[in-house]
Amino acid sequence: MEKKVTVFTTPTCMYCNMLKAYLDDKGVEYEAVDVSTNQEKARYIAEKTGQLGVPVTEIDGTFIIGFDQPQIAELLGLE
Repeated sequence: MEKKVTVFTTPTCMYCNMLKAYLDDKGVEYEAVDVSTNQEKARYIAEKTGQLGVPVTEIDGTFIIGFDQPQIAELLGLE
């Protein structure tokens, strides 16, 4: 079953771009949300994680702070 993956990002975030490139390379479908233009989603991740920084990845309701490739790979079942 396909997992729901959302990446909370900003246009100037180097780690966000690295994370999206990694997901693209692995063929993972995801929704990218620009929190610099979406204050509602910025508040959402701040409330859920206590974090104001990006990237934050949500995989089926589990939040990963930063570009934590091993944890993302584990949750998505990637090699």
